Amino acid sequence: MPKVLLVEDDLDMADNIAIWFKRQNYLIEHVADGGSAIERLLQDSYDLVILDLDLPVKDGLTVCKEYRDSGGSTPILMLTGRAASAQKVAGLDTGADDYLAKPFSLNELLARARALIRRASGIVSNQIALGNLKIDAQTRQVFLSGKEVKLRPREYALLEFFARHPGEVFSNDTLLQRVWSIDSDSSNEAVRSCLRTVRQHLESEPSVVIETVHGVGYRLRVIQQET
Repeated sequence: MPKVLLVEDDLDMADNIAIWFKRQNYLIEHVADGGSAIERLLQDSYDLVILDLDLPVKDGLTVCKEYRDSGGSTPILMLTGRAASAQKVAGLDTGADDYLAKPFSLNELLARARALIRRASGIVSNQIALGNLKIDAQTRQVFLSGKEVKLRPREYALLEFFARHPGEVFSNDTLLQRVWSIDSDSSNEAVRSCLRTVRQHLESEPSVVIETVHGVGYRLRVIQQET
């Protein structure tokens, strides 16, 4: 039974979400402020966090950042009444895995929750397969169409990070935090340089590309091959 932490200060909405998820055999724990959310996240483990952006004590962005900075990897689905793209980008850059603006249907919320939990359950695997790209995380080997590709450690780390989050957009700053966190002297140019090299390695396999999303960042996309 998936275990979900719901962080929502609107008690009526929280009750509706909890009832809906419980009917689908989810275990729901609810807190109504950001401070309590951090305490729960540091004390217990969950399969998913549903996190409102506008919270008392600590807002959702602060909760998300503190949790990610502590090493927490549980998927986070952020809820907000704000529809502005800047708020969406801020949430994703802080470490949220998905974003849903209010008002929303409970069916859509449940579908997104299921998708995030499925994705997270695959992250524990040492084998990653996207199109003709295969990654063995245990041996740190990369294969394209069965042929091994030799990468430097940082190049491998960057490619593995994208491969574990296909379709998600990451800014330079987020990549620095998640992939270069141990290097205090790294810069945006380090990200761009590493990306160029990884892209060159992927050129021989057109089914997998790292795209630039102008003004936002980068994402790995799997291109469906025509049959």
